[in-house]
Amino acid sequence: MTARLDDLSVAPLTYPEVGATAGTLPDGYDHIRRGAIIGRGRERFDSAADALFAWRMHKRAGLRVTASTPTAVVGSVLIAQLGVGPARFEIPTRVVYVINEENRRGFAYGTLSRHPAQGEEAFVVDLREDGQVTFTVTAFSRPARWFSRGAAPAVRLVQRWMTNRYLRALS
Repeated sequence: MTARLDDLSVAPLTYPEVGATAGTLPDGYDHIRRGAIIGRGRERFDSAADALFAWRMHKRAGLRVTASTPTAVVGSVLIAQLGVGPARFEIPTRVVYVINEENRRGFAYGTLSRHPAQGEEAFVVDLREDGQVTFTVTAFSRPARWFSRGAAPAVRLVQRWMTNRYLRALS
């Protein structure tokens, strides 16, 4: 698996709008922007950000995770797997930016070859002035492979289902 992670670290991303989850989401894709209040205070913020950066959120959401680094940094490759046996899909991504501010932490990753979709997904934890801790998932994507194009409505449902699982994983 290490050789595969190394290959993916230099593989091209499958979409041109790299970093767009930090601003205006591009046309021509399905968009998701969902958030939740996940607690209060600095300790909660720190623990949620740590779980996010150490890939624990993905694991808690039910994905099998293989990553090139123990924590998310720009260039980290993540191969998540969803499903079982022959119905298991590989979901390869690479971290394209990181947010590491006092009251805002997160990262975005973009899709790589063999991912069922093409696009980008961002995960951001915020500590608001009123002490609330929020977690937001922002994504743009469209089907990229023959099977995902043929099942586009189902792919959108799975992505929304996973977004809900991500939100619950940090709650």
